[in-house]
Amino acid sequence: MRASERAPRSERIPPELTRIIEQVIETLAEGGTVTIGTLPKELTTTTAAGILGVSRPTLMKMIGRGEIPAHKVGTHSRLFSRDVLEFRRAQREDARKAFEELRELEDLLDRGMESE
Repeated sequence: MRASERAPRSERIPPELTRIIEQVIETLAEGGTVTIGTLPKELTTTTAAGILGVSRPTLMKMIGRGEIPAHKVGTHSRLFSRDVLEFRRAQREDARKAFEELRELEDLLDRGMESE
């Protein structure tokens, strides 16, 4: 029996998968690009630095200051993927908030100039 001849199955899509599909559709509708990939549970400092968009020495300083958690495997530092992705999400959120504050300040300055 071919797949096309099978009766359709009715299954529920898990909420997490529904959110991902919605994000993909929204991104594509806005003309964006979607890339799907996998990450291992643990990352090297080189890989983590690439994900975060920083140099490896900068990442090592961040680890030393306790800004992002890491652990040792022998003599090498490793980071959990979930920690790296959460740190990146927090960085992006902080940047978004700072940008919004800057826009609000610019709006205030523009209104002040118009009233003069």
